[in-house]
Amino acid sequence: MTDGDDAHLSDDGFLGQRIKLLQPKVGYRAGSDAVLLAASVVAEPGQTVLDVGAGVGAISLCLARRCPDLSITGLELQPTLAALAARNTERNGLAGVVKIIAGDLNRPPFEVSDASYDHVVSNPPYFQQHRVQPPKSTSKTVAHLESDVTLASWLDFCLRRLKPSGCLSVIQRADRLDDILAALQGRAGNIQIFPLWPLAGAAAGRVIVRALKDRRTPTHLLPGLIMHDKGGVYRDQVAAILRDGEALDF
Repeated sequence: MTDGDDAHLSDDGFLGQRIKLLQPKVGYRAGSDAVLLAASVVAEPGQTVLDVGAGVGAISLCLARRCPDLSITGLELQPTLAALAARNTERNGLAGVVKIIAGDLNRPPFEVSDASYDHVVSNPPYFQQHRVQPPKSTSKTVAHLESDVTLASWLDFCLRRLKPSGCLSVIQRADRLDDILAALQGRAGNIQIFPLWPLAGAAAGRVIVRALKDRRTPTHLLPGLIMHDKGGVYRDQVAAILRDGEALDF
């Protein structure tokens, strides 16, 4: 890309500027959800991770910066976002750790469909078709609205890519929790539900759900995390995650 080609992009800092992301000024944009999900993953050196719906690489790169010696593959449907994600891996010095592949989970590339992973992480589309007004941006519509791939199909793909007892970690709207649990029924256990409360006393807007493939152990509803104080400022624990790269302690 030339400088002229970059006019539609912003250059945004994550984890206190330790990760720099080029992303579209208009359309799909990564934010705090990606950082929180990456911070929730407990990965050991040498393990493999698949990021399904990688976007511009935010989850993969934040995880790679926090947890050393991983092998991370990002699968992204939109070629323009996949190209930006690959470029972001280079500019952050993580091309040897994170590999971005453009592809459709309905017809996944062989190098993904033939592999299994210790961890699968994902920020699936939040909204069902016909439930909300589609965004004006095509890129944002693809990222946020389910298409022929429902949330159940998305999670089925994630589970099939996991090794036995591998860990699935997803972030989703709290009102889709029943759909997530239905998709995991009989296929994963030790399910941990971690609500994200925008303010004390407010309903949770997001949930992070972790589950282990093929386990049958009980589900746990955890205390979760209150994001902001009454003034709308990130609370200290949240700031430590978003700006300092701390882990999200379940």
